[in-house]
Amino acid sequence: MPLHLIKLAVGCESVKDLKARVAERVQEAKRKGLPRRHVHITRMVPKRDEELLDGGSLYWVIRGEIAAREKLIAIEPFRDRDGIGRCRLVMQPKVIGVVPRPMRAFQGWRYLTATDAPLDLTDAGAGVAAMPEHLRRELRELGLL
Repeated sequence: MPLHLIKLAVGCESVKDLKARVAERVQEAKRKGLPRRHVHITRMVPKRDEELLDGGSLYWVIRGEIAAREKLIAIEPFRDRDGIGRCRLVMQPKVIGVVPRPMRAFQGWRYLTATDAPLDLTDAGAGVAAMPEHLRRELRELGLL
């Protein structure tokens, strides 16, 4: 069973914003002749990398809700120019919406078990997936979703 990571999408107001950010980073990588992948750099290196790379994803928290995910494809520890240990979380550049779930703010990243991970919107039913994001948020806040 895969293990996942969860992280705050700082500065993103919506899944649409996150998708635009990922697309921009992929275009930048393409211009530089680098592989098409989305890379997020973090300070800490996950110790449970084998479990994470066995089908795990990075779930993004946007405006206090788990809202989207990207499939993890590599975890690359490295040292920056100042000699400080860092980690590249490498993901497929495809943002997948999930059924929104409230999540309080935290620092860094956390592990998320497969049983605790929210369903993808496509698995929640056609009506939910077709709803605008702001409407899903309102319905979730009212306890109707």
